[in-house]
Amino acid sequence: MTAATLLPLVFFVPLVGSILSAMLPLRGRIVVTFTAAAASGAVAVAIAAAVLETGTVRVELAGWAPPLGIALVADGASAVMLLLSAIVVPAVALVGAAERKAVGHPAFWPLAGAATAAVNGVFVAGDLFTLYVMLELLTLSAVALVALGGRGATAPALRYLFVAVTGSLLYLVAVALVYGEAGTVDLALAAERMQNGPVLAAVLALVAVGMAAKSALFPLHAWLPVAHPAAPAAVSALLSALVIKASLFVLWRVVIALGPASEVTGILATAIGVAGAAAVVWGGILALTRTRLKTIIAYSTVAQVGYLVLLLPLVQNPASAQDGFAGGILLAVAHGLAKAAMFLAAGALVFAYGSDRLDRMEGAISRMPVAVAAIGLAGVSLAGLPPLFGFVGKWLMLQASLAEGAWWWIALLLVGGLLALGYTGRIIRATFNPPGENDAAPPQGHPHALFSAVPFALAVLSIVLGLFPGVLVEILAVTPVGGGVR
Repeated sequence: MTAATLLPLVFFVPLVGSILSAMLPLRGRIVVTFTAAAASGAVAVAIAAAVLETGTVRVELAGWAPPLGIALVADGASAVMLLLSAIVVPAVALVGAAERKAVGHPAFWPLAGAATAAVNGVFVAGDLFTLYVMLELLTLSAVALVALGGRGATAPALRYLFVAVTGSLLYLVAVALVYGEAGTVDLALAAERMQNGPVLAAVLALVAVGMAAKSALFPLHAWLPVAHPAAPAAVSALLSALVIKASLFVLWRVVIALGPASEVTGILATAIGVAGAAAVVWGGILALTRTRLKTIIAYSTVAQVGYLVLLLPLVQNPASAQDGFAGGILLAVAHGLAKAAMFLAAGALVFAYGSDRLDRMEGAISRMPVAVAAIGLAGVSLAGLPPLFGFVGKWLMLQASLAEGAWWWIALLLVGGLLALGYTGRIIRATFNPPGENDAAPPQGHPHALFSAVPFALAVLSIVLGLFPGVLVEILAVTPVGGGVR
């Protein structure tokens, strides 16, 4: 099978797995989810290899070409994000299979499959309406996943639903405007046909606000810090590592593809960058002051989203475009690995200590060293210290900032790194043994070993990718930064 033939499978395999798992008892659900995750992961690897070898992969479903048909497209950015999904989903499923409390409810398995299908669909969709359909499938499954946290998760899930649906509505209005102006929703064709003017400016603004809300970009972030503490550990890992990346990916795609035709793109990109800068500082400060582990990690996500939108102002200058784009995508992958590790490790600690309060976790560094080490390594990656993978993305963004002469982005990247070290160090310090205390077992007992081992493996993978990032950088070079999915 060719890569173009395989491309639809990254969506259909997890979707079919989701449907089948909903009809099966628990053991069957786990088996089907693992099988679908392994199959779609193998497809993602094959697509990445094809992109690296031959360039962008494109297939038109049923042979119908746009504007009538639906095209699926995989370039370097798509391939790298699909690889992130191929790593995170099996890791989260492995923890859920080992420790049932990590998923909250048996409904996790079909919902996780649907969310995986939607995320993968976003990464390969070549038209604006297919992106909308995938975003809606993702919203429904992600909100339901948050609600699996129990009675206390109902209000956070409803808040998330309201924000996500509002963001989708704004995006849908933008799609209608593009169709009315260009006569197509295919992103490549729309990029050729859209003209500078108020319609295109409105499209970019609507997409920016809608996706900012879905991604929890400051100041539209209030739903995220309450959703994570309410959700089960496996759900928080998926939400932070993959779900918010989908809406960020849409924002990147649309602005990079349609933006060159509009005079307001520079202003919009700068405004998004300013919001990102505020997110880095505000999220980092709040993470430093919180007293609950999952809330600290949630505010850390708010801060890291700020980094990820800095990609847009950095790609406006041809001198910095490629480094800025590659750095932003690699930072998104590093964030996905780190946040999956942190939330899963936090879940293990909460399981063992019966609470996520930092003042209840004394002695965890000796009682559960693997989980604590996972949080520490992930936090160092978020801070951007070598040799971890987060350093690679930040280094490329620093180079892009230097090429553009934008020293303020350099200062922001450094300040954000210091804040990340601060709240990570605060977490680790809270796990130290009180003076004279022995290494007694945690109050609630030890969770399954995989609950700590899997996040530690994800954190170690950040070291490996930090030492050998070359293949991912080569894949990303396939993406035409100035032309979206063309």
